[in-house]
Amino acid sequence: MSDPVRELYQAIIVDHSRAPRRRGPLPGATHEATVDNPLCGDRVTFRLIVDGDRVRDAAFEAQGCALSLAAASLLAERVAGAPIAEARALIARFAAFVREAPGAPIPEQLGDLSAFAGVREFRSRQACAALPAVAFERAVPPLP
Repeated sequence: MSDPVRELYQAIIVDHSRAPRRRGPLPGATHEATVDNPLCGDRVTFRLIVDGDRVRDAAFEAQGCALSLAAASLLAERVAGAPIAEARALIARFAAFVREAPGAPIPEQLGDLSAFAGVREFRSRQACAALPAVAFERAVPPLP
């Protein structure tokens, strides 16, 4: 029998929460958004450098639990350098994924983000993992 808590904190989540990538200010950022979850105290600011139809660079600053830090780190890595449409699709898919029923199929395109499958077992933790996705959605400009 599996342990839901152990499944929640996969090694990659622990690694990215302890040593977040792309964490810090982003000089020259063209877009940014900050969101917070007052229920748990998590707060994430996503900053982007957008050039045409591409996210040239991405960074975040965050205070919060391991899940929100790791999600912000992994998402920032994935969207940096990506076309806006691709980044938006990934972020939307991830946000939907963490809110799906436990046991639902894991989309292959999520890659390392599939480590958040355990979040689906804990409704109260879904918002933690999805918070960075909300910040990104608010920061990225709409496509023309």
